[in-house]
Amino acid sequence: MGNQIEILSTIRIEYSSDLYKIVDVLNRTLKKQDLMFGLALDKEDPNIAIFTIYRT
Repeated sequence: MGNQIEILSTIRIEYSSDLYKIVDVLNRTLKKQDLMFGLALDKEDPNIAIFTIYRT
């Protein structure tokens, strides 16, 4: 069977152009702990980012 990805937490925050840097460093630092981080823009409000923490 394939790997399951579990959503641990999601939060909506005000978008900033540097948020991707935080997500990148978290992914690089914590991938060995089976954690992954995601960032997406809200489809209805591009001023809001959706930050998600996953367990892989």
